[in-house]
Amino acid sequence: MAIYHLHAKVISRATGRSAVAAAAYRAASRLHDLRLDRDHDFSNKSGVVHSEILLPDGAPERFLDRATLWNEVEAIEKRKDAQLAREVEFSIPREMTQAQGIALARDFVREQFVERGMVADLNVHWDIGEDGQAKPHAHVMLSTRSVDENGFGAKERSWNDKELLLTWRGRWASLANERLAELDLDVRIDHRSFVAQGIDLEPQNKIGPAGMRREERGEDAERVADHLEIARRNGERLLAEPHVALEALTRQQSTFTRQDLARFVDRHTADAEQFSAVMVRVEACPELVALGKDGHGRERFSTRAMIGVEQRLEEASLAMGQSQGHAVPLAVRRAAMARDGLGDEQALAVGEVTKSRDLSVVVGYAGTGKSTMLGVARAAWEEAGYRVRGAALSGIAAEGLEAGSGIESRTLASLERAWERGFDLLERGDVLVVDEAGMVGSRQMERVLSVAREAGAKVVLLGDPEQLQAIEAGGAFRAVAERVGSVEITTVRRQREGWQQAATKELATGRIEQALGRYEAAGLVRGHGTLEEARAGVVAGWEEARQAAPEESQIMLAHRRVDVRALNEAAREIRRDAGELGDDVLVPTAQGERVFADGERVYFLRNDRALGVKNGTLGTVRGIVGSAEAGDLAMSVQLDGPGGAGTGRVVSVSVAEYDALDHGYAATIHKSQGVTVDRAHVLATGSMDRHGAYVALSRHRESVSIHWGRDDVGDLDGLVRRLSRERLKDTTLDYPHVRDRDAGFARRRGLHVPESEIVVEREKAASGPRQDRQAEGVPMPEPASAQQKRGMFDGLDLSVRGRNRKMEKDVLTGMEAEAGKGKSGVEREAPASPFAGLRLPRVQREQVPAGLDGFIPGSDPLQQAVERYARAWVDAERMVRQELPVLEHQKKAL
Repeated sequence: MAIYHLHAKVISRATGRSAVAAAAYRAASRLHDLRLDRDHDFSNKSGVVHSEILLPDGAPERFLDRATLWNEVEAIEKRKDAQLAREVEFSIPREMTQAQGIALARDFVREQFVERGMVADLNVHWDIGEDGQAKPHAHVMLSTRSVDENGFGAKERSWNDKELLLTWRGRWASLANERLAELDLDVRIDHRSFVAQGIDLEPQNKIGPAGMRREERGEDAERVADHLEIARRNGERLLAEPHVALEALTRQQSTFTRQDLARFVDRHTADAEQFSAVMVRVEACPELVALGKDGHGRERFSTRAMIGVEQRLEEASLAMGQSQGHAVPLAVRRAAMARDGLGDEQALAVGEVTKSRDLSVVVGYAGTGKSTMLGVARAAWEEAGYRVRGAALSGIAAEGLEAGSGIESRTLASLERAWERGFDLLERGDVLVVDEAGMVGSRQMERVLSVAREAGAKVVLLGDPEQLQAIEAGGAFRAVAERVGSVEITTVRRQREGWQQAATKELATGRIEQALGRYEAAGLVRGHGTLEEARAGVVAGWEEARQAAPEESQIMLAHRRVDVRALNEAAREIRRDAGELGDDVLVPTAQGERVFADGERVYFLRNDRALGVKNGTLGTVRGIVGSAEAGDLAMSVQLDGPGGAGTGRVVSVSVAEYDALDHGYAATIHKSQGVTVDRAHVLATGSMDRHGAYVALSRHRESVSIHWGRDDVGDLDGLVRRLSRERLKDTTLDYPHVRDRDAGFARRRGLHVPESEIVVEREKAASGPRQDRQAEGVPMPEPASAQQKRGMFDGLDLSVRGRNRKMEKDVLTGMEAEAGKGKSGVEREAPASPFAGLRLPRVQREQVPAGLDGFIPGSDPLQQAVERYARAWVDAERMVRQELPVLEHQKKAL
């Protein structure tokens, strides 16, 4: 997600400001102030990559001189409290090159300011932060008076209109997103949380303990004072518009705790008094909704807007799950399922996704052959006359989907931008396959499903909720799977050793300790005294494997970018000492300065349609010409092809146009999701959790080694605890009682279908898959070991195959028999469940375990407790039957 920031303020003489000084600072130049008879010299300031004055029609050309322009502004303003200029500051997506960012800023400034008659002094800054990341942004100083050929005229009061600020904010987001889509960059700016109220929170410098100590010594006093002043202004904004805090909190999570809220308010207020006042205002905000307690007993909250998004997501999912508009002829489906090379589960998945239902969900462990299955399904869809398209959150995942299945694919961000502009629209008869859907947030998932539903298209979601979680708010994939059912592929094919396949299954089902135990027994889990020694161990393992089998692919993985950089630098040092690299060339990149050489392995970090590369594409440098100083630095890079390194096409990369490059020996775990290599070397650190561990330890075919530092995570038990932490994202749909309380609100705003329609849809959902299978007449093979396998969704009635129901039926047989007869033994109409007559929540009907289908929804807390107990009891019995440990949350529920 690209950062959205646009802030406007006035440069006023009343605060001691000078327009000439402000212009000199922003342009990193030296200007003479005639009013003060003083030079303002900021020519030593770095980071300014573009300075330009843009004039409206009719303005005198002398204003193209910065000193002339702002000295005339100072001269015409006589009052001691005069407003000298307006400044608009906005962030530029760091995924763009400098040339692209400058072009975008110029277009926005010309369209929104110059065309309205303002003189605009534009300065683009491309600073590099302490974390090595670019922080591009633009400062635009604007005149406040009308201008003609003679100079400045009267003040233009209409430019102070708040509605105009709203226009600027909205247009900056839309223009930036259009340009990002044109450049095939898989990010976008999301400004919607703030457009409604027209204000933003200013970015604050971080003042840590060291900074506070410097303040106590009298150092950095100005920086700390600026920080506190910005915090105070942000606190005032939150007092005036408390819902801004709630919108900010739900940008990346659907629900939050009071502690989350307090931390946010603390960061954006100046002192204890303001903190308390803001907390009171936010907690009294009508937008805030209390959801209830989570599995850890913590009260969780959300917003009415977030609830609305996820209710629309549920509505679209249920409607599409029942709609049947994409039938594939029976003979075609049977032929596809019988294709050579497909395992039982893959064949079952092909049969399910080629059914007529408009929404299908496939849950697959890492390395189970989902792409192979999709290739067969694609052929069946196309033979039936459907157009098949693919999408994924990241460029490299979209590239992998296309390579593995033959489905033409692109990023979700570029697809959505095309839809907004009226291009590449979905139509009836289209099939949209979304890979790595577990990384898609609720808002984006709702938009995609709603568009597809309106167009009459089919959507197939593939993912694994146990892998890396969505960056944006909400565990949307899990929520959809729970409501419409899923078909699972659990037979691991990527790893070649049986014990490693078993380890991947254990990782997929959260049994981290057992999986690590397998690798430890094989001598592949290696502790080191320090984190630095652990890094060295990773690099040593990488070098040993490289020397032993140079033809095999391998990668070093770490959770933190700082570790990735250290691993990359160590690896290239080894190659330099071995004489494998050419002369070093200093290359300015979006990540900071890097040294590259002929023979270097390189990562592309941004999608570029012209070059034909994605975020995550690997290649080998084959030559470097030109220089950064002359602006003609270019690298010739041979991309990795189907045969690995050195087998793809060669591209010429102008660094001035494409600077999203880094060394290609190590990568973050996030970047590796969807990647397959022969060998992986993992640096485990305290910041990891079980989802990252699952991804990192399932990328390999042959082997994976894990290294950790005892000074970072402690002993082996400490490593297991760190890597076992669960951070599954929840949704507001996980807290059903909020629905009854907010039903009236939702209906008034069109956020949900009428209750009667919900009941009808749920009843269809409960019986639909079985009826659909019988109606279409396709035999659905059951793997011989199906009853022994543990699905990652055990405990939820998800599987469209309706497996594992024998135990529940046995338990309820006696109750149902008694319910079916009166004292005389005569058959009578009876409820299907011992809980008939209780009014249990309608909205949870699809989650009721098989055998309890007679639940009649309601909202009484006691009745809900009965339902939760029954569900937990069934879950726990299933775990015991499958010789698996009963989970903690199941124990607590019982």
